[in-house]
Amino acid sequence: MADRTVTRAQLSEAVYQEVGLSRNESSDLVESVLDEVVDALVRGEVVKISSFGSFSVRQKGERIGRNPKTGDEVPILPRKVLVFRPSHVLKNRINDALSGETKAS
Repeated sequence: MADRTVTRAQLSEAVYQEVGLSRNESSDLVESVLDEVVDALVRGEVVKISSFGSFSVRQKGERIGRNPKTGDEVPILPRKVLVFRPSHVLKNRINDALSGETKAS
């Protein structure tokens, strides 16, 4: 797989190309959507995007870990983590694309 990253600017450009808004309006739209997703997650809500997946925040408790270099036990403090669960539709599209790549090889 190629090491490629999709940026905000590329998302804004895609909206500009597909929807026909101005570049500034497209950028504002992408920022508004991302801000709404972040705000919902901060409030502890689950964000579900149909045919894509869901984002949620999960609380992880305190646990004991080990320093791999020294082997010493170290407490890992409780924290919140972001979890993404892809939809079956997204999983199928990815797997179909991957199986198409292996057939072409």
